[in-house]
Amino acid sequence: MTYAAPLADIKFVLENVAGLGKVTALPAFAEATPDLVESILEEAAKIAADTLAPLNKVGDTSGAKLVDGKVVVSPGWTEAWNVLVEGGWNGLPFSPDHGGMGLPNVLNTAVHEMWQAANMAFTLCPMLTQGAVNAIESYGTDEQKATYLPKMVTGEWTGTMNLTEPAAGSDLAAIRTKAVPEGDHFRIFGQKIFITYGDHEMTENVIHLVLGRLPDAPAGVKGISLFIVPKFLVGADGSLGARNDAVCASLEHKLGIHGSPTAVMAFGEKDGAIGYLVGEANRGLEYMFTMMNHARQAVGLQGLGIAERAYQQALSYARDRVQGKPVGWTQPGNTGIVNHPDVRRMLMTMKCQIEAMRGLIYSAAAHVDVAHHAEDPATRDHAQLMADLYTPLVKGWSTEVGNVVASLGVQVHGGMGYIEETGAAQHFRDARITTIYEGTTAIQANDLVLRKTLRDNGQGIGVLLADVTATAQAAEAAGLGIGAQLVKGVAAAKACVDWMLSVAKQDLRLPAGAAVPFLELMGILVGGQMMAKAALAAKGSDQPFLAAKLVTARFFADHVMSKIDGLAQSIIAGSDAIMALDDEVL
Repeated sequence: MTYAAPLADIKFVLENVAGLGKVTALPAFAEATPDLVESILEEAAKIAADTLAPLNKVGDTSGAKLVDGKVVVSPGWTEAWNVLVEGGWNGLPFSPDHGGMGLPNVLNTAVHEMWQAANMAFTLCPMLTQGAVNAIESYGTDEQKATYLPKMVTGEWTGTMNLTEPAAGSDLAAIRTKAVPEGDHFRIFGQKIFITYGDHEMTENVIHLVLGRLPDAPAGVKGISLFIVPKFLVGADGSLGARNDAVCASLEHKLGIHGSPTAVMAFGEKDGAIGYLVGEANRGLEYMFTMMNHARQAVGLQGLGIAERAYQQALSYARDRVQGKPVGWTQPGNTGIVNHPDVRRMLMTMKCQIEAMRGLIYSAAAHVDVAHHAEDPATRDHAQLMADLYTPLVKGWSTEVGNVVASLGVQVHGGMGYIEETGAAQHFRDARITTIYEGTTAIQANDLVLRKTLRDNGQGIGVLLADVTATAQAAEAAGLGIGAQLVKGVAAAKACVDWMLSVAKQDLRLPAGAAVPFLELMGILVGGQMMAKAALAAKGSDQPFLAAKLVTARFFADHVMSKIDGLAQSIIAGSDAIMALDDEVL
């Protein structure tokens, strides 16, 4: 089973849930006409189906390899990358000043959904390159922008993010990489692990963004600086010079995404890798969060993409596979297992959550567009607040759901799902990393609870819950059952927020222990809001595609939103049991 982009649903969500029209009405996006948007989506879908999807299994079975010190990518990878470069695809959301198309982030998100679904291991490379461009564009000097951005925007050069070290995983305060001043540059010494596309031969240069410490840096996260470390040094005229002292020491052997080279990078094995300070010293973590927040939304998008791919494959298999007579089946002849009630339950569970994720992720991307480009300061501030609150939901909830959907895809296949030849197992294996890298689900949940709920005494999340309430009221007025579920869900969320604000004063471990269930609750709630918006836009239509929106919204309300009460119960009543046992008797 190959992949076909769900263009009808992508366009529907862009227009009716994420508010693409409001984004393209901004002066910055005057070029984003409906015809151009249509053309971009159609062509991206072709690339997904014709170029990337056929390489997905190739990457899984013939992954990247380290040969004589060089990283050799999977067969077809370089040719596929050249397709993106020739089309200027990497520059879609970037300023024309650097050779980009200047189109909305939300449109770029829709394009990348298709590519992540078609080939997640491959699409990690443009994803990270775009994040590196964002960081340099935001904080680099004019000279750095002129040196690196034009070829990174076109995709002629790729970018990486170098944070993690053997002794510094999620605890970045433990970073040991050193940066020794030397004239107008620095010598970088240290090792980074888990560096996605840390080296390869698809492009002539790789631009690393590396976190490190100056000799006199204060301890902890306040002493981290950010450096540009190119694989090949770049001359004043843009020409490539000597190979830098930054090499791939080994590649990780992984559960999934085999086509993506995950490198152990050694900086300064000889004289020290030459690096250039980005922005001010000791503000590197702040700058890197520009890249990390982009990556968090992009990894959430991977959860959606892999779920869509798993669903398409499961649905196709269920239609073709004949096993027994379904309960209640009265038609003559045999039928696929798609008509067995429990298989249908699994498929509907997959389908409705995919639609909810798509609405959430596209809406988050649209908020980023408005936050960066709206002319009214109050509008920008509100959009930034919403983007900040959505980001942990996008990353945390969407990737957890992506894992559930990929697992259901295996289950729909039955025993054949456990056999690698069907491909269902690859989606399950590929999905598993998404809840881990770019900040685990717990890190996203702690961000939501500790930073974005407790820090401002619940004010920000109150704005988000008010927004959900407005949608709930509109859905109730339209006679949609999901409206009542949203009202109940908001009440449960408010009760959880009040509880966390109260107990945090006595024992901060209690809200921390409840953080992941609260993130799931909020993901389901905001996902339900997206389903309600879709149902409101579809109500009254007799077109099968639109009429289906009412059914999936009802299914989401009855089968997914019904979990909210249980989550609220475990948060408020069950959190004190989390740390109750001594670790010796666990």
